[in-house]
Amino acid sequence: MKNTVGSLTSILSHLKIAALNEMQEAAIEAIKKNNNLILLSATGSGKTLAYLLPIVQSINPANKKTQAIIIVPSRELALQIENVFKSMGIHLKVSCCYGGHLRETEENNLKQPPAVLIGTPGRLADHIRRGNITTDTIDTLVLDEFDKSLELGFLEEMSFIIGSLPSLKKRVLTSATEMQDIPPFIRMEDPVKLNFLNDKNEETGLTIKTVRSNGKDKLETLFRLICLLGNRSTIIFCNHRESVERTSNWLKEKDIVNVFYHGALEQPERDAALSKFRNGTANVLVTTDLASRGLDIANIRYIIHYHLPGSEGIFTHRNGRTARMDASGTAILILSPEEELPSYIHGDITSLELPVTTAIPEKPKWSTLFIAAGKKDKVNKIDIVGFLANKGELKKEDIGLIEVKDFFSFVAVKKIKVNHTLHLIKEQKIKNKKVKIAVAK
Repeated sequence: MKNTVGSLTSILSHLKIAALNEMQEAAIEAIKKNNNLILLSATGSGKTLAYLLPIVQSINPANKKTQAIIIVPSRELALQIENVFKSMGIHLKVSCCYGGHLRETEENNLKQPPAVLIGTPGRLADHIRRGNITTDTIDTLVLDEFDKSLELGFLEEMSFIIGSLPSLKKRVLTSATEMQDIPPFIRMEDPVKLNFLNDKNEETGLTIKTVRSNGKDKLETLFRLICLLGNRSTIIFCNHRESVERTSNWLKEKDIVNVFYHGALEQPERDAALSKFRNGTANVLVTTDLASRGLDIANIRYIIHYHLPGSEGIFTHRNGRTARMDASGTAILILSPEEELPSYIHGDITSLELPVTTAIPEKPKWSTLFIAAGKKDKVNKIDIVGFLANKGELKKEDIGLIEVKDFFSFVAVKKIKVNHTLHLIKEQKIKNKKVKIAVAK
């Protein structure tokens, strides 16, 4: 599997992947041979790589125009796909377009057309209307997590985008849930369907448990449950933004370190919350279903359904955050006295009894620093490590996960070292530039 862009062996080596899984191998062959493909596979099974590999192999490097477009329902999923693409070690330009930051930044980037374009429907449609995207050379379309795009009401924008692609030859549609109807505007003629969805929870490494709450308000039960689970990585799903913030604040008052995440937050706030959760500054994330898709968070042990999911599809996607690939995980549903388990949840389900006495889980050992410089300032992870080691007197083991965004960065630092380090670096410069560095809010 070679072309001028990159060999499969080289790409997998860059991604530090030993071999493709069964779904990925089948999808790659099917995408090569068919112009209309529906790929159904669980969250976390590797769908992104399954479609990126054949896309990369089909790109003509001599053509300096955009040749493939990937439409996704959320900015988080867009950024995750972009990250996988850039990690493949290939010399092709990719651009990411989404709401929540300056359109002008994207416009400048699109002046030199990317080979592959990734984005959310609203922002992509806006760029097409403004003439910022060269649409006549795009021959490959991927609709990733397509069912979620329809749920979020992107029908009109998606119809406009697809109607603006006159040279479209290949269409790939992916989802982690079975779909009944595909809108006519996609023009999927006799699609080939690859279904790798698995109904049996025990085969996915997922254990499902329930716990009964004494009253309609489940907060006390949630608190006792977290105390039982300890300081393992846990996501708590609520059905409304207000509930997310109320739950998060209540847990903080009970001395449970946590962060919250929902769609009304500004992008820097979202990035900070997810960074803290990923790097171990907080082991508990309270969120809406926005976090059930497209978030690249590894090693999540527990999913707590504080509110019952509204549908089987939502339940599936929430649980897809854990028990990924070869890992195991546990989904726990908190039921009030009048609530019953939804009929679509079945199999070997056990009931949890919470102990009468509780002990607050051990506090995280990490803190997160915000650095007001990023990729656009020519700052990378090596620069940050060097700066903190040389100017902040930190050892390698004192520095944890580093995430470098376009205009700012987050870095995990051992909590006991933070104050001393901030004192040492307050007048220092990174790459000859003084930038704001503080504990991330």
